Amino acid sequence: MQKLTIRRPDDWHLHLRDGAMLEGVIADTSRHFARAIIMPNLVPPVVTTADATAYRERILKALPAGDRFEPLMTLYLTEQTSPDDVEEGKKSGLITAVKLYPAGATTNSHGGVRDLNKAMPVLERMAKVGLPLCVHGEVTTPEVDIFDREAVFIETVLDPLRQRLPELKVTMEHVTTSDGISYIKSAKANLAGSITTHHLIINRNAILVGGIRPHYYCLPVAKRESHRLALRAAATSGDTRFFLGTDSAPHVDPLKECACGCAGIYTSINTMSCLAHVFEQEGALDRLEAFASLNGPAWYGLPVNEDSITLVRRPEAVTFPAKIETGAGPVTVFDPMFPLHWDVEI
Repeated sequence: MQKLTIRRPDDWHLHLRDGAMLEGVIADTSRHFARAIIMPNLVPPVVTTADATAYRERILKALPAGDRFEPLMTLYLTEQTSPDDVEEGKKSGLITAVKLYPAGATTNSHGGVRDLNKAMPVLERMAKVGLPLCVHGEVTTPEVDIFDREAVFIETVLDPLRQRLPELKVTMEHVTTSDGISYIKSAKANLAGSITTHHLIINRNAILVGGIRPHYYCLPVAKRESHRLALRAAATSGDTRFFLGTDSAPHVDPLKECACGCAGIYTSINTMSCLAHVFEQEGALDRLEAFASLNGPAWYGLPVNEDSITLVRRPEAVTFPAKIETGAGPVTVFDPMFPLHWDVEI
């Protein structure tokens, strides 16, 4: 196959940041994607519907002229979140989901939930009104190994929550383990998972072999090869419970290349080329549209996009910049470590 036309894709997990960084990265998403679920872990975080309204206005203002892009807003769950505000945000059509960050799990998550029982009134209201919960599925207790935190979260947090509130719709974001894939497959209803571009391509060796390579460091951290293969099998299977959420997360290079570097990989600019490569390798190009364009809208109860994009396989390698320059500073672009030949036709 040399050419593939699919419905315009969506990104169901995206970090745009704010200010100069937002202005520097938004075009890389709006160029190819029609919609994206926007993460709320700003400083300060997006905790109320009013916060989300203001943030959405800043995103739209930063869009390049002529780009059609819809930011789907989320709220940052805290132990003080108002159930009434969440319900009002859902009814207004502004709020697409609420995000659970276990406190300390990732970038700007220090204000997240420490005691899930204190957030139960909000979760119960969400279940009642049909508002999905997006979860960063890791425990943060120091005695749990970082490579085991997703599996332990499923056992000790997520499964008890779903048994307590089976009607709550839950998205396991950026699934990284075969444990997560198996758990989603075992669910009868109300559970799905997003998978990132980079977790389909790298395992933990990319971070650690041949020296520390901070631009492959993310949270949840990449796992061993057997988990990567489980993710690829799920993403390319056509199973409607799995869909694209890039978790593209820009950080300026000085904050990545330091003694305590930030977690995050920037993939918005080359995600579609990377995905086409992966799906071609797996003999599943005919299922790329389901993963990138169909399964996510079905899960979130939204229509699929009416317009389309066309991917073309070039004989020569398609090049992307090693870095992009933003008003906040340089951001390194994800390097998949193999040549890319699929390009989005403009």
